Amino acid sequence: MNGCNTFRNIDDMNNELYIYNSLTRQKEKFEPIHAGFVGMYVCGPTVYNDVHLGNCRTFMSFDMIYRYLSHLGFKVRYVRNITDVGHLLDDGEDRMSKGARLDNLEPMEVAQKYTNGFHRMMQIFNTLPPSIEPRATGHILEQIEMVQSILDRGLAYIRNGSVYFDTLKYAQTTGEYGKLSGRVIDELLAESRDNLKNQDEKNHPSDFAIWMKATNEHLMKWNSPWSVGFPGWHLECSAMSTKYLGQQFDIHGGGNDLKFPHHENEIAQNMGACNCQPAHYWMHTNMLLLNGKKMSKSDGNTISPEELFTGKSIHVSKGYSPMVVRFFMLQSHYRSPNDLTDEALQAAEKGYKRLFEAIKNLDSLTSALTTPAPLDAKCEEIISLAFDDMNDDFNTPKALARIFELVTIINSLRDGQIPMSDISVHGLEKIKQALGTIIFDIFGLMNESASNAGPVDGLMNLIIDLRHQARTNKDWATSDKIRDSLNELHILIKDGKEGTSWSFN
Repeated sequence: MNGCNTFRNIDDMNNELYIYNSLTRQKEKFEPIHAGFVGMYVCGPTVYNDVHLGNCRTFMSFDMIYRYLSHLGFKVRYVRNITDVGHLLDDGEDRMSKGARLDNLEPMEVAQKYTNGFHRMMQIFNTLPPSIEPRATGHILEQIEMVQSILDRGLAYIRNGSVYFDTLKYAQTTGEYGKLSGRVIDELLAESRDNLKNQDEKNHPSDFAIWMKATNEHLMKWNSPWSVGFPGWHLECSAMSTKYLGQQFDIHGGGNDLKFPHHENEIAQNMGACNCQPAHYWMHTNMLLLNGKKMSKSDGNTISPEELFTGKSIHVSKGYSPMVVRFFMLQSHYRSPNDLTDEALQAAEKGYKRLFEAIKNLDSLTSALTTPAPLDAKCEEIISLAFDDMNDDFNTPKALARIFELVTIINSLRDGQIPMSDISVHGLEKIKQALGTIIFDIFGLMNESASNAGPVDGLMNLIIDLRHQARTNKDWATSDKIRDSLNELHILIKDGKEGTSWSFN
């Protein structure tokens, strides 16, 4: 199996990991199917539009989980799909077809455009690429084969060229439908995302399409034994996860909004095809709120990653760097709602700067002691507790709190409030090693101020000064040209109360 980067070695900690399993609604000791290996599937983006900030939170959370599993020594095969067909809107229109119509492009142009944008945003947030990133359109054959398997086992039926999963028969046969989401069959009447025009074809309103016959004007369609059509949007993840991870694998993840109907129907499809539950552990991230409310374009309560970076939004007083945003995300547990506010981002920015200032201060500290000192044991205990927090369902906010205990110690050593005779060379090295492992390797944070140092920083300061002069002279054309040209080079200029700063975008 493919793993991600090799991380720094640290002394053995308590590596007994517990994960909250959405399927059983309790924390369980993590025991992979194959010792030393982890198969993890995470539902990826539907590439018909720019990636939503809430989705970024999910992908950053699973990036942290991927990193930590790798740190524990597992070889992780991380599969995250690209949905480029079959995902319907509430009115029945395919999202990719709608994107193509709005942008006046071919569907695959839309898919490529927004896949490129998604990858760029993931790089900006310093997420590691998955081991495999399959596309739905590249796995039509596997999806057709899965539909046939479900039909062969009597858990689907054909109507007018479309194939529907028989939820009532499945529920009566297995008693499993609704187990993940906690729904019962009577609550599922019209909550699937199938084309509303085809509701009368179903045996029951909760049945969902696993293959849909296409209309003549439908842009994306393929030949199948039942009709020229396209797969239902739940089917791709069932087909691709089992293709690359096997009929049963360790972890299936995604946002909480996918628990029903998507993940519930995935389980049904896998059970229908091979009579086996696909994942042993189901993991779900909670939603990202904005000013205490669910993000909504219609209400104006929304903000894009770019608006967050540049500060061009009524919801923020200035722009915030990608690493400050990532730091902010880590301050909440992945299963808890995370409320994005300007005040919370300002606090996160201060915390982020304080953390990296302490890391810089740590490099300047030296000790003459080679034998154990009083502070060594305390620091080792803090580090051990931080890893215990991570082993408790990836509790990043508690682990961060431990890290800031070390920050306080570092700053006290620098300021002379704690004498250097209280810590040994070994103690300082343990702190450096732990911070390097947790902050950089597991949390995926980068020191943005360090990346901006040197001749490039001096050149950028000159450019910012020239832009400031242009703005002072009301030469808006030159000011805008400087900003736009830098933007084309993926360099963001951020104007704030404390002056103008820049970062790589």
